[in-house]
Amino acid sequence: MPGEGRSALFKGGEGLGFDPVEAARAVAAADPQLARVIERLGPFGLRTNALHSPFSALLEAIVYQQLTGQAAATILGRVRALARPRRVPRPEDIRRLRADRLRAAGLSRAKVLAVKDLAAKTLDGTVPTLARLRRMDDEEILERLTSIRGVGRWTVEMLLIFRLGRPDVLPATDYGIRKGFRKAFGLADLPTPAQVAERGEAWRPYRTLPSWYLWRAVDGDEA
Repeated sequence: MPGEGRSALFKGGEGLGFDPVEAARAVAAADPQLARVIERLGPFGLRTNALHSPFSALLEAIVYQQLTGQAAATILGRVRALARPRRVPRPEDIRRLRADRLRAAGLSRAKVLAVKDLAAKTLDGTVPTLARLRRMDDEEILERLTSIRGVGRWTVEMLLIFRLGRPDVLPATDYGIRKGFRKAFGLADLPTPAQVAERGEAWRPYRTLPSWYLWRAVDGDEA
């Protein structure tokens, strides 16, 4: 599975934007070698975590970057406490907070700048409302959200998969995906992101399902 920061987006819940049975059939027909991996690993088990607001999800993701889950959860709790009596900070709360208070909560200087930019871009409409987000296509979401300081393509891809349940997302740069790809297809060396993306063209419009199985292939290897 993805590494640093994943706990911000990988949680329990239900809800997918596609039929996994239909997706598995389509992917298996397009790639018989991957079909054998799918058969070996068993039923598709992806479940999404409820998304209450793009701002809160991205705030959490920024806090979790490059940290262990326990350390990040502690810092996130301190940041949320700065908004009391509210349980979750609003963009305007983060905008008003002094940088030194956010630093005292445990955020690095880079993360303070990132959450400040997130708040500003939420207030100016760059970060869409949840209702608007659900109507946008993947590329539009990627373009909007990667304009935020400290938010890269991987973070948005995780949101697309694990919060929105989008069917056609392949995080080709992800180390876990590449490691699973090497194992699934019997490669001697770790594939490049370009190699993963090229083979993944055959899996459209259901690349999320192969992504999950490639992560699972790594889990099986490490079990």
